[in-house]
Amino acid sequence: MKKGMEKIGKVLRTDYPNKGIVMTDEGPVKVACALPGQTVRITIKKVRNGNAEGILREVVENADIEIEPACPHAGRCGGCLYQTYPYEEEIRIKEGQVRRLTEPVLKSQESPYVFEDILGSPVHDGYRNKMEFSFGDSYKDGPLALGMHVRRSMYDIETVTGCCIADPDYGQIIECTLGVFGSRHIPYYHRNTHIGYLRHLLVRRTRTGEILIGLVTSGQKETVSGSGVTDLVNNELEDTEEALMSLYKDELLKLESNGVISGHIRGILHIINDSVSDAVKADRIDILYGEDYITENLCGLDFKISTFSFFQTNTYGAEVLYGKVKEYVESLGDLGDGAIYDLYSGTGTITQIMAGCTTAECVGVEIVEEAVEAARDNARRNGLNNCRFIAGDVLKVLDELTDKPSLIILDPPREGIHPKAMPKILSYGVEHIIYVSCKTTSLVNDLQSFLEAGYEVRKLCPIDQFPRTGNIETVVQLINQNAKAKHHVNIGVDAEDYYRIKDSEKKKGR
Repeated sequence: MKKGMEKIGKVLRTDYPNKGIVMTDEGPVKVACALPGQTVRITIKKVRNGNAEGILREVVENADIEIEPACPHAGRCGGCLYQTYPYEEEIRIKEGQVRRLTEPVLKSQESPYVFEDILGSPVHDGYRNKMEFSFGDSYKDGPLALGMHVRRSMYDIETVTGCCIADPDYGQIIECTLGVFGSRHIPYYHRNTHIGYLRHLLVRRTRTGEILIGLVTSGQKETVSGSGVTDLVNNELEDTEEALMSLYKDELLKLESNGVISGHIRGILHIINDSVSDAVKADRIDILYGEDYITENLCGLDFKISTFSFFQTNTYGAEVLYGKVKEYVESLGDLGDGAIYDLYSGTGTITQIMAGCTTAECVGVEIVEEAVEAARDNARRNGLNNCRFIAGDVLKVLDELTDKPSLIILDPPREGIHPKAMPKILSYGVEHIIYVSCKTTSLVNDLQSFLEAGYEVRKLCPIDQFPRTGNIETVVQLINQNAKAKHHVNIGVDAEDYYRIKDSEKKKGR
């Protein structure tokens, strides 16, 4: 098998997150977005150490189980993977992915563990409470587009007005935005040249219909002074931009007043971002209308959600997820008088859910200061006096938290726990840890460290927070086999010492 060869094969399975295993006449090939049961035509991309990777060119024959997709953007938009599969089959595939990744690691532990059946999302379509859309074009020098990146493309944008995992209001807001800026030939921000104005559109919508809209632009006001805009006001850049934003605000509000959207616009923001990276950030936020937040109810608690606050994107699925976390905690019985540490706490959802069912102090640690301020405000709103929040990097904050907690809950970002934070977490020697994972490969890496430190998995449960996509969450209950001490001593082992000791132990065969 050589690079550039074309092959036709059958997809045996799809590994996490989207790697189809295609069996050809010369052996298996990993191919992104190839799904179980399909017959596909591929091009070999590379072959290294006997492992081949390919590019999907065509689905020659659909799998027997496939259905017609409800989404008009299926296959082109890079957001979803399983639009053509029944939901029951989708979650069966995802459960198998988590099982195949975790079993090789967990077979080394002595005690048995329970792999619970996957829990699906109560809602499969229209569940997203947040979407980040990118400006661009669908082909080189084409008209302005606003939506998701085309599959396997860094530059082309698919305008997703019919997106099925978001409420129809999102599509109407996209159309309105394109109508205002596309007709006036306002340029989008080019990732390579770093020139242009329009960057992203951030939309949040609660289950009760509150909508927060954030238009992200560069600060390049000179790009706004084209012939399509100068008729609004005099050719003064400040006035031109202000008039353009005022027009945009008025057009968005007409969507609500004319009954085009079913939700209620709580706020409209203009976010200025001059960072060269493509991430959605803010150098400055101007409120064009209303508030800079919305309020969502989750598990009986109210949460104020600002523009950049972390909040689970599937509120319906989040209640299932946090319900499982609560179940795992309650199954541990009496945890004693120690505090509960919620590390990587975001807007404090888990911290406050725990605070509502225990008298112990619940401490949330989060690096995003805006999220911490929102968490504190949310706790006050919910009348919770036994939780506090610390703004800072978990890696550094743990040096200040010297009291041994009774329980640690971990909900790290996709990269998992920072290697330098891991030995600090382990140094507490707590008996119980609950790990909430949003990326299974990162979970597997972290589980290896926990097992080597004397922890064992008692239960784990995959939970589908992201229907139609390739993502999956997993909740894990860990028990420390060595935790009998009543007091915590901070031994101050840094990351280099920790891994040097660990390697030494391996060489001794322990």
